[in-house]
Amino acid sequence: MTESLSFHELRQRLQVKHLLTLEPGISVKQTAEMQAKQLQLVLPRNLHTTYKPDQQAWLMDVSDFIRLVQARQV
Repeated sequence: MTESLSFHELRQRLQVKHLLTLEPGISVKQTAEMQAKQLQLVLPRNLHTTYKPDQQAWLMDVSDFIRLVQARQV
């Protein structure tokens, strides 16, 4: 199924950047700054537990990131 996006939605998608890291437990302040700057943190699922629950809800798993990239290349 083809997803129809408005210009605003497409622009917003392109504005989000992704940062892949192996860094465990980045501070709440740092992840809040990343969110404010539309910088999505991506890391292996087993490192998500090193973050606080509020942060974990926002984190992206590497496999989810790969699926996102693959979907955008179609």
